[in-house]
Amino acid sequence: MTAHPAAPSTRIAIADPAADDLPLRPAIEDAAMRVLRSGRFILGAEVAAFELEVAAFLGAKFVVACANGTDAIALMLSAAGAGAQDEVLVPANACVPVAAGVRLSGAALRFCDVDADTLTMDAASAQRAITPRTRFLLPVHLYGGVADVEGLGELARSRGLILLEDCAQSHGASLRGRRTGTFGLAAAFSFYPTKNLGAYGDGGAVATDDAGLAERLRRLRQYGWTSRDRAEVEGRNSRLDELQAAILRAKLPELEKANEKRRAIAHRYDSGLEGAPLTLLASRPSSIPAAHLYPVRTRRRDALRAGLEARGIETAIHYPVPLHLQRAYAFLGGRPGDFPVSESACETVLSLPIRPSLSLADADAVARAVREVLARA
Repeated sequence: MTAHPAAPSTRIAIADPAADDLPLRPAIEDAAMRVLRSGRFILGAEVAAFELEVAAFLGAKFVVACANGTDAIALMLSAAGAGAQDEVLVPANACVPVAAGVRLSGAALRFCDVDADTLTMDAASAQRAITPRTRFLLPVHLYGGVADVEGLGELARSRGLILLEDCAQSHGASLRGRRTGTFGLAAAFSFYPTKNLGAYGDGGAVATDDAGLAERLRRLRQYGWTSRDRAEVEGRNSRLDELQAAILRAKLPELEKANEKRRAIAHRYDSGLEGAPLTLLASRPSSIPAAHLYPVRTRRRDALRAGLEARGIETAIHYPVPLHLQRAYAFLGGRPGDFPVSESACETVLSLPIRPSLSLADADAVARAVREVLARA
């Protein structure tokens, strides 16, 4: 019988926001106290300043903050005029909140496949999936990589569609020097605590260069009000609170440095796993990824995950079930085999630890452990 190695006394966690934020703790505490002393907690000066600072970071004209990333998708679509008869094309290999945001807007969902190299929306599959009802393309910059926004943008222009972006995992990523979130009419962001720019609770935002859309977003996020108690359109309650905005403002100036640490870990994995019996994802040419996650692909995923767990290394599966096979969306008639690349990804992807507080030595240890486990699996 082969003995399994004992788990180390210190686990290597896949996410550790508290450790990531340790160098920023004084600035974060000062920001929180500033809000507590102000007595203003909803849509005040902190939110307004955060919106301006994120817009400047992205190179966008407007940013409108909201309660979470799912609402950001719903509000973005509603502000762009999505209705019940309009289809929104999304990749089947994505997180459920993407589909939930589309449904909350009242629009219809339609799926397409992803390309095998980056696991982001495939332009050829998207083109085949378009119907007379399709109005929006919503690529997801999954894992912190950059989707084919150039090819999809050309497809949108040729077919009279509107390109939107889901940037929940791509804070700071860029293509040819241009940040994700600036390639379409608008882009949705999430500030969930484990994101590259994470709050201490939920938070979201929409970026756009369209002044009219930005104004509609501001109304929709707060009951449709044009002024207090005067609702011009039906809206919702989706406001980023002042405390989260202040914390995010404290963290935003360090985002690029944190992303550089993530990319250094990703490069270490690339080198340490070269030649191993698994598939690494590719970055789009001329792009700089945000390295939000580091997924590898292997048909021996369960054995690899168990072997790493035995060595005290935490992993995660992003994502185990493609959207077209989720029970919640069975009414759309999705069947196994509809989107083979997405289905294969969901069966083979395993995310390794990647975060700013992870040391390069720990990254090397993870890579060695992966090779050891696969050699025995």
